[in-house]
Amino acid sequence: MNIKTMVIEKAKNAKKASRILAGMSTSAKNKALSAMADGLINAKDKLKKENEKDIAYAKEAGLSSALIDRLLLNDKRIDGMAGGLREIAALPDPVGEVTHIWQRPSGIRVGKIRVPLGVIGIIYESRPNVTADAVGLSIKSGNSIILRGGSEAINSNIAIADILIKSAIEAGLPEGCIQFIEITDRQAIQDMIKLDQYIDLIVARGGHELIKAITEGSTIPVAKHSAGVCHTYVDIGADLKMAEDICFNAKVQRPGVCNAMETLLVHKDVAEAFLPDMIKRFLDAGVEIRGCQKTKKIVANIADATEEDWFTEYLDLILSVKVVNDIDEAIDHIETYGSHHSDAIVTKDYERANRFLNEVDSAAVYVNASTRFTDGNEFGLGAELGISTQKLHSRGPMGLEDLTSQKYIIYGNGQIRH
Repeated sequence: MNIKTMVIEKAKNAKKASRILAGMSTSAKNKALSAMADGLINAKDKLKKENEKDIAYAKEAGLSSALIDRLLLNDKRIDGMAGGLREIAALPDPVGEVTHIWQRPSGIRVGKIRVPLGVIGIIYESRPNVTADAVGLSIKSGNSIILRGGSEAINSNIAIADILIKSAIEAGLPEGCIQFIEITDRQAIQDMIKLDQYIDLIVARGGHELIKAITEGSTIPVAKHSAGVCHTYVDIGADLKMAEDICFNAKVQRPGVCNAMETLLVHKDVAEAFLPDMIKRFLDAGVEIRGCQKTKKIVANIADATEEDWFTEYLDLILSVKVVNDIDEAIDHIETYGSHHSDAIVTKDYERANRFLNEVDSAAVYVNASTRFTDGNEFGLGAELGISTQKLHSRGPMGLEDLTSQKYIIYGNGQIRH
């Protein structure tokens, strides 16, 4: 069977299963999610063994330690995947929720009800836990799912998908509702994104070139989980100890993820008081600093920040630092160089906090907190299918409601239109 035929067959099976899954009860879906969680816990040794192959390949390929960390599966992360499935099971089921209902002069009652999208295709790189999160959210929201993970995590993803599929079917879900494309050839992606007769939404998670290729080539609507060029702006009069802790967490706690800070912006009136200790703390933690000329006058022996640096998602222990004149320059910089993902202000000033919230056009905007919180689990969504950096149909971490649509339902008692 060639690649195109294989992808079409999986899409057909997913579409067929989606019609059954859409009508299944909440309790039946929750039972399956619980079974999948148990399946992951019971297969820890197998998962870690398969993951070791991916880690070995990543080291041979010379990937950074931060990117290798994204690939790693250990007991804690497997427990986290299982816990995520159980959290999703505990969340309210959006399917069947009547969001509005009103009566017209004709006597008909018009309502809107949440329904599954149908079939979701997700194309993603690294982080094998995405496989479990995506399956859990799709199943709970009544959608079939087709997964195509990256080559760097192929062994881990195949092992996770096999366990989830087996557990789901044994728990009573329809065969075909979870499909995994084992082929790492990018031709599979090109074939997948053309199947608009079977797939209702493509979720794209990955690097700029992958996102661009999917967006330009797809005949299916695409939700983009694009780059995370995230900023923290330290305002005049900010609590500098709070600012230091927030900035350190945003950059260092897990640098290889999309919600990590990549650029630090500091008001000129606090720069001399803030930057020496802050940069020393970063340097002690192994962070490479690239600063603007004003930053370099305050702290010596750091690299120059280039124009390209301001656009760059490092996903590593590298940070760009810029001293700005005021909040206007900070917001302009974020608008010019940011990716509309997550941006934060550290401030004591209520008016400037609100200005930042209102004027920064990002999916998640923070006051006095780390950008590392942009995560479906941290937001109470159980998990996320991706973090959409666009505005339609979903923005920010995509949870259960974001995987549904709405349709009109109309009740009458014999009305005809005149």
